[in-house]
Amino acid sequence: MRLLLDTHALLWFVLDDARLSSVARSAIEASDNELYISPASFWEIAIKISLGKYKLKGTYEAFWDHAMDGNNITTLPIEIRHTARLLEMPYHHKDPFDRLIIAQSLAEHLSIVSGDQRFDTCGVSRVW
Repeated sequence: MRLLLDTHALLWFVLDDARLSSVARSAIEASDNELYISPASFWEIAIKISLGKYKLKGTYEAFWDHAMDGNNITTLPIEIRHTARLLEMPYHHKDPFDRLIIAQSLAEHLSIVSGDQRFDTCGVSRVW
């Protein structure tokens, strides 16, 4: 299965947070699944750190090195066709980071690992 991780799913997985569902954890850990992250998540986490909503034990760069390399997660570049999908999407979900993740999922036919039930109104396959 090809999976696009929502920002909180990635954070909770890397930080071993109990809020990550067992189904989501198993899907992320399954060696036969392909894992992707949107650059929107880089941006979202950087903003939340700068606002004091998150604190990392190490540096921001070290967090991403560990998250990506240690778990075989690939960056899914943002392409024009991904942002074009935003033009077609209704505003069931207004968060700009999540909207881009949803658009990438739709364009690439990826399931999203997310606890956010609002994704279900957007036509994506959600793993949680």
